[in-house]
Amino acid sequence: MPLTRRGFLGASAVAAAAPGLASVPAHAVPRPFGRHGSPARRLTPDTLYVDPHGRGDFTSVQAAVTAATGTGRTLVIAPGSYREPVAVDAGRTGMTWIGASENPRDVVIVHDRAAGTPKPGGGTYGTSGSATVTVQADGFTARWITFANDWLRAGHPGVSGTQAVALKAQGDRSAFLHCRFLGHQDTLYADSTALGAFARQYYAHCHVEGDVDFVFGRATAVFDRCRFRTLNRTGLAAAPYGFVFAPSTAAANPRGFLVTHGRVTSEAPDAAYKLARPWVPSSDPTARPMLTVRDTWLGPGIDAVAPYTDMSAAYPWQGQRFAEYRDTGPGAVVTVPENRPQLDAAQAGSATRAAYLGDWTPWRGAVARAGM
Repeated sequence: MPLTRRGFLGASAVAAAAPGLASVPAHAVPRPFGRHGSPARRLTPDTLYVDPHGRGDFTSVQAAVTAATGTGRTLVIAPGSYREPVAVDAGRTGMTWIGASENPRDVVIVHDRAAGTPKPGGGTYGTSGSATVTVQADGFTARWITFANDWLRAGHPGVSGTQAVALKAQGDRSAFLHCRFLGHQDTLYADSTALGAFARQYYAHCHVEGDVDFVFGRATAVFDRCRFRTLNRTGLAAAPYGFVFAPSTAAANPRGFLVTHGRVTSEAPDAAYKLARPWVPSSDPTARPMLTVRDTWLGPGIDAVAPYTDMSAAYPWQGQRFAEYRDTGPGAVVTVPENRPQLDAAQAGSATRAAYLGDWTPWRGAVARAGM
């Protein structure tokens, strides 16, 4: 039987500073910042160190972010589980977070609230307010970090708003390298700060998992060699159990979500999941969601006969911008051609990370090693 989300996080973290998760004493991690310096030997004057056991400048990520005013600041984060919501506002541009062990399983930023969770002052958090980490600043980079929301439906049967975001990224030129995003519904919110802002985001060698619309939003987002894992839902009587992608691309934006050289696996029964459905939010009824999945292996968990469906009958998926190219695997078999729009070779030439991201090339110089 799969571990619960909270149990999985507890088992995977090397050290933890939060109640409810496994804890490892400080002496078990003799060099908490690895090769990335220390408060006594800073890599640069703009580098701050975070460690739950007090061997850094701060014991919480949010405290370090608050102190990191200006632009170009770096946070080196020691192994541990940091149970806290974190927000990086628009003024903290060019910020970098580094998981010190260079293994994303070791540095976990986690919280547990959902859209329907009551707020202390009244009302509920809503989808955006549920996010464990919110990044509004441009030029943000994260390496070797796990972003998680371990709120579980089963533990809150009276809550109807079950969206629970692990990361909401809104800034332009946001890069996430060798990161993990763990949740259930609405895990990864790839968004922008405003309807007219076409934020570019790059996710490379990342792992994302969830069930309902767990990669969603209106950003221009490239998922390069990422893995997507759909979770089982034993409480449901029939498929679909959920949807991997739910883009909400603005009609004026020529670039939505691009998945290239990825892999989609599942712990659910075969054909239990749809690959995508279009999200046309009430805040932008003119949206034309865009998703291209190319050179990607689709496992048997994806419904190969009908991989797309509608979120609303008013906005059928056939009127949106969904396409595939050279996908493989049992979930990619074309049995009903009209249900699987395909790019031709000429169109595929424009469906590349370079075409989507323009003069921003975050893959150059990116480190290509880490455990997931």
